[in-house]
Amino acid sequence: MARSAKGAPVSAVLRDPAPSLQPLTVADLSRVMAVEQRAYPFPWTRGNFIDSLAAGYVAKMLVDGDTLLAYFVAMPGVDELHLLNLTVAPQYQGQGHARLLLEVLRACARDRACPSIWLEVRSSNARAQAVYLNNGFERQGLRRGYYPAAAGQREDAVVMRLFVAGGAASEPNRKPDAAG
Repeated sequence: MARSAKGAPVSAVLRDPAPSLQPLTVADLSRVMAVEQRAYPFPWTRGNFIDSLAAGYVAKMLVDGDTLLAYFVAMPGVDELHLLNLTVAPQYQGQGHARLLLEVLRACARDRACPSIWLEVRSSNARAQAVYLNNGFERQGLRRGYYPAAAGQREDAVVMRLFVAGGAASEPNRKPDAAG
C-alpha cells in the first residue's frame, strides 16, 4: 500500500475529474439530440438547435469525459437572458447538474449586465419548477396553450423570472413607491 510523506496509508486510486463545462456546437448535436429524445415527449428539433447556435445564443454543455450530462440554450435580449432549453440527461437527474448550469447562466447574465433571466416551464413539470424556485426564480404568470401536448392538445407554461444580483446598477421594471 502507498504511504503519504507522514507515513499514513493512502489510496492509489485516482479520482475521476469533475465534469467540465464546454460550449455547445453543431458538432455536438448528435449527442444532444439523443438526450433530447430521451428527456421529452416533445423534444426540440435539430433545426431548433442549429438556428439557436447560428443566432449566437448562449449554449453550454456539461460533460464527463465523452458523456453528455446536461446542456442549456439561452437567448440574450434587452436587459435579460431568456432560458430556452435546460436539459439534464434522464439518467443523471437529481445530481445537481441543473443547479450548476443555472449558476453558469447567472454568471452569463452578470457578464452581459442582464438584470434578469426569464423562462417558461410546463405547468405539469413540478420537478423542474421546484429546481427553479429553489434557485431563486419566482413565478410571474401563465402562458395558456404554450406547449404541444398529447392527442393534439396544448399545455400551459408557467413563466418564471430570476433577478440577477450584479446584472445591472438597479433592478429593472420596479416602479418607484409613492414617495419616489
